Amino acid sequence: MSNSSILPPLKPQLIIPAAELKELNQRSNWKGSLQLLAHLTVMVASGIVWGTHLAWAQWWIALPAGVIYGFSLASMFATLHETSHRTAFANNQVNDAVAWFAGIFCFYNSTFYRRYHKWHHRYTQLPGQDPELEDPKPTNWREYLWEVSGIPWWIGKVKGHIRIALGNLENCPCIPEEARPEVIRSIRLQILAYVLFIGISITLQQPWFLTYWLIPLALGQPILRAILLAEHTGCTHDENPLTNTRTTYTIWPIRLLMWNMSYHAEHHLYASIPFHALAKAHEKIKENLTKIEPGYITVNRKIIDGFTPAH
Repeated sequence: MSNSSILPPLKPQLIIPAAELKELNQRSNWKGSLQLLAHLTVMVASGIVWGTHLAWAQWWIALPAGVIYGFSLASMFATLHETSHRTAFANNQVNDAVAWFAGIFCFYNSTFYRRYHKWHHRYTQLPGQDPELEDPKPTNWREYLWEVSGIPWWIGKVKGHIRIALGNLENCPCIPEEARPEVIRSIRLQILAYVLFIGISITLQQPWFLTYWLIPLALGQPILRAILLAEHTGCTHDENPLTNTRTTYTIWPIRLLMWNMSYHAEHHLYASIPFHALAKAHEKIKENLTKIEPGYITVNRKIIDGFTPAH
């Protein structure tokens, strides 16, 4: 597969006229609140089933519930992503607050991520500029299983949080100098939240930190890793948003918990469009997209099929 597109980039405003884009860009506190409530409802309900049947050692019920609960924790990343763009709610302060608390659940930090992700959008798929390309994509089965396991993500997150909490933001050009104190303070507060949770668990002699966060989040990470691999893997390494990002059709529960991030090409073309309008945007631009797949399993199969055979 070529690393660059043979198609000339098409300006987004030529696909969706300004008047229609203005309508799609309308943010809504009501829709954002309903979406967040739905996500939290899945989290609470599956968490109760997980915790109850885990205590009773009914693994045939606990394990599926744990995977759902874990993915609802992991997919709070999608909540953080949407609110970091400040498109989930009409109020920026609400977006920022929800983003920070979502990061507690999914082990990301919104204050850092907002700046990091801005560079990803500015330099999407450009080697040496897009920070997401610093983590190499898998090229064989061993690398794929390692990536999807979530283990390298855990290692990177622990190291990154500690490094930044200690004030080290070297090799982070996406974080401007004036924002660094805020990022450091935010990560320190996040670590403090985990320390308090661990402290409460130990004080009450309950393994809550393990059973209601660490273990289920580890169960949910492989699903999120496979989904995130589908967004750009195998797409072109150039500035053409019609070819450097993939949209993936998926089932409603995944769209719900991922805040419609499956419409990823639409999101990269129009980062100002809220999650609830991405399906409408897709209908308007789908004929122009070159990377549309019928499901995440299909995408991951194609990624695996593209591995270079070992010699």
